[in-house]
Amino acid sequence: MVSLAPRIKLSNGQEIPAIGLGTWRSHESDAERSVKDAIDLGYRHIDTAFVYENEKEVGSAINAKIAEGQIHKGDDNVHGTLELSDVDYLDTWRAMEKLVDLGLVIGIGLSNFNKQQTQRVLQECRIRPLVNQVECHPGFNQKKLIAFSKQCDIVITAYCPLARPKPDQQWPPFLYDSTAKDLSKKYGKTPAQICLRYLVQLGAVPIPKSVSKSRIAENFSIFDFEINDDDMKIIDGYNTGQRLIPFSGMSHHKYFPFNSNDE
Repeated sequence: MVSLAPRIKLSNGQEIPAIGLGTWRSHESDAERSVKDAIDLGYRHIDTAFVYENEKEVGSAINAKIAEGQIHKGDDNVHGTLELSDVDYLDTWRAMEKLVDLGLVIGIGLSNFNKQQTQRVLQECRIRPLVNQVECHPGFNQKKLIAFSKQCDIVITAYCPLARPKPDQQWPPFLYDSTAKDLSKKYGKTPAQICLRYLVQLGAVPIPKSVSKSRIAENFSIFDFEINDDDMKIIDGYNTGQRLIPFSGMSHHKYFPFNSNDE
């Protein structure tokens, strides 16, 4: 029987696996195959989005695993084009609350919301957000937002948890420099596993993307060790406060979340 990841309890009583599979830039056969591989390895948290243009493939993979009896719920969606809207996100939130009322979804959450925007939702919502999915890795560790979110019973999901590595450039440093190599040797884990474990211990749920079955398995194998406090502080030192994904093309939008100094 396949081993599953530990789970984190959400504020509505549901639980979320402590690690997931990211699927951004995974397309067609790669997307479908990687999701099937991940499910076989024990993943039960698969991340996709309308803008990834792979919801159909992700849904097909999940439906295939439902047909095999390996998992019990699936979803399928269609491709489309991203369009910005001036609709107040509170109106969108109220529409999402209705989906919960209708039993079409179990829970709802946020993505790329800063503290101020999150507070606005909390002040006006009928159903509270369970998660906020944001960029989070040692180079941009979001510790303030994680701390605030914990106070609000909101779990931070960490996208780009490995900061989109560039092996030819030996970047980011927390995967390639001498300190990363020393920590890897000390714990008998790869630098990527050290990075993902660091995020888990901060209280985030990382969703690393890969289409390689061996790498998907490696990313999952982070629950059999713990980074000590001194080494957590060392990894804290990689934080630069600089976003890898600034969404600068959307900076003109009235609800753009990163214009504020608020995390």
